[in-house]
Amino acid sequence: MWYAQRWNLSFQRNSPGKSNRRIDVHTGEQYHKFILTSQRDRVVRDRFQKMALDLLPDGADVLDFGAGTGIDAKAYAANGHVTFVYEPSEAMREYMAQYCRDEIARETIITVASPLTRKVQGVTANFAVLNHFADHTSLFEDLSRVVAQGGFVLASMLNPFYLGDARYGWWRANAINLMRSGHYASPSESRVHRFAPRVVARAASPHFRLERLTPRGFGLATHLYMFLLFRRV
Repeated sequence: MWYAQRWNLSFQRNSPGKSNRRIDVHTGEQYHKFILTSQRDRVVRDRFQKMALDLLPDGADVLDFGAGTGIDAKAYAANGHVTFVYEPSEAMREYMAQYCRDEIARETIITVASPLTRKVQGVTANFAVLNHFADHTSLFEDLSRVVAQGGFVLASMLNPFYLGDARYGWWRANAINLMRSGHYASPSESRVHRFAPRVVARAASPHFRLERLTPRGFGLATHLYMFLLFRRV
């Protein structure tokens, strides 16, 4: 599937809290424990989960796209939402099978080989999953087939305007690219891409419209992550 081809699925994944550093981990358990050690990342995750749960009607199904080890999926299932999880990494899936074994047994979490197999009310993509794509046009076109009318895609993406990254040479070197095209790729093995919100919104159209960007204005200078809410039209 083209998602797996364009997605960096090695376990040299970007650290959620370290911008352009890599996590060299070899098992899903190591990754799981690593991403739960940062207090800042836990705060970000809690905010994302709350936003997703507030958007979901009671009992609505959700697709966790790039579910990792199932941390978010477990929270959605605990709140009464059948959660379909798509995760291309075998090591991630193996640990998810342990971490979410009770929910999987009750079929409140259901693993899927393709994200396009079930109709859902919403799709969530947390902690920079969409930053592993160089372009989102085909992705949003495909997701439009599974998201119900009026449903949503909620994504947490690396914020290209975050001034905390200005100390890095790659950030300064790409400032002009960001202003001109709204997109650049970080010079690392993982080739993580950073996008201005307008670029992702353009890729989502005409199937989705950008309904909400958090934070906005000067808040973009102080937050590593930005939340983008796209509404199915």
